[in-house]
Amino acid sequence: MVKGSILITGASSGLGAEMARQFAAVGYDLALCARRMERLDELAREIDAAHPGTRVRVAELDVTDFDAVPKVFDGFAADLGRIDRVIVNAGLGKGVPFGKGGDRPNRQTVQTNFLGAMAQLEAAMRIFRAQGGGHLVVISSISAIRGMPKTMTAYAASKAGVAALAEGIAAERVPGVDVSIIFPGYISSEMNDKAAHPPTFLVDTRTGVRSMVSAIEKRRFKAYCPAWPWVPLAYAMKVLPLSIVRRLAGI
Repeated sequence: MVKGSILITGASSGLGAEMARQFAAVGYDLALCARRMERLDELAREIDAAHPGTRVRVAELDVTDFDAVPKVFDGFAADLGRIDRVIVNAGLGKGVPFGKGGDRPNRQTVQTNFLGAMAQLEAAMRIFRAQGGGHLVVISSISAIRGMPKTMTAYAASKAGVAALAEGIAAERVPGVDVSIIFPGYISSEMNDKAAHPPTFLVDTRTGVRSMVSAIEKRRFKAYCPAWPWVPLAYAMKVLPLSIVRRLAGI
């Protein structure tokens, strides 16, 4: 029996692709979008082979094309009849320390992670208001808890901003709409794999995403994933000296 339909942005690789696999395994239809269409097609074939009854729709989308975002979301809603959950996942991890010529990569990161997320939130909430409910999920980051140094500064700020947007939407208490903010710790992905040094407490993609999926299914308002060690560390990071936070961040 189909549990509902989930739209996931940034679904061509990493956390987005693994969420698609795990949600398909528990009975959801999927609407997947990302910039890399060939990877989406490959993922759709993989899911179709593993779960033949699952409907998988794919579309190319760059979330910084702000006019395209509502068109793609509305197209999915029309095709599937309803979107029960939207996972705002698309993100970019570029970064350069401020004052070292990093204005372009830092700006790209903020534009994708914050302004792109705003476009997704607008499109998702318009659908949810029209259909009378839905589950809005925003993928933030453990790095959003405090300001991060060097290559992480713009990224961490953008993820903190996304969490604040989601919290503001939750505070409105739109009838029928649940909001979840997920703060992944260091989970293996293309973004983390490119880091100069492996982050502290890095876990494999499947394990990390399993924790995320569990929190999302429980409709937790805020969740640090995996819970260990990030639940206690998240609280500690709010008060620890920045020098220690920097070491936890592996930079």
